[in-house]
Amino acid sequence: MTQANEFAIARKKMVRDQIENRDIRDPDVLAAMRKIERHLFVTSEFRKWAYHDRPLPIDKGQTISQPYMVALMTELLNLNPDSKVLEIGTGCGYQTAVLAELVQNVYSVEILSELAKSAKTRLKALNYQNVHIKHGNGYHGWIEHAPYDAVLVTAAPKKIPHRLTQQLAEDGRMVIPIGSGMQELFLIQKYCGKVETTRITGVSFVPMTGTP
Repeated sequence: MTQANEFAIARKKMVRDQIENRDIRDPDVLAAMRKIERHLFVTSEFRKWAYHDRPLPIDKGQTISQPYMVALMTELLNLNPDSKVLEIGTGCGYQTAVLAELVQNVYSVEILSELAKSAKTRLKALNYQNVHIKHGNGYHGWIEHAPYDAVLVTAAPKKIPHRLTQQLAEDGRMVIPIGSGMQELFLIQKYCGKVETTRITGVSFVPMTGTP
């Protein structure tokens, strides 16, 4: 059996055991997770664990999120093909690729220039033409393309960044981890210019850096 076939089998098992069995039901999210080759987003030394139920280290002290967490956060956004999404924290680009499978345009901001550059190169090589990446301060979002139907934040600030809620469209959704030390994942929904927060679960993400 080739390594490619081994990875394909491991990916299907990952989706079945780690994601479907934990009540992720959106068929488009499941299809994206089955398709995207997570092992291409980590260095060779960690590829043997690419489809395990765990986050993994990437460059610059950052991590690629646990597959279940990627699926959960994506499903919570309730995306449709016409959605415009802002992602804060491109990292290696894995979550970005999942979003790009589901929506028309993904705008992703990464504060570490090396990660922004490598993710852009990786996603271009994988032929994602609907992804736009810039090096910048995630707290500021990407105002030029606002408002966004959905905002996904992959690092934890101490409180909800006001500029990101400003850039969220009416009836839009934001999924974001909040806190230092013990963190919680929240779903933020915007109605009539006001935000409504719903706690989802406890989580552990790298801290969000930059200036609010």
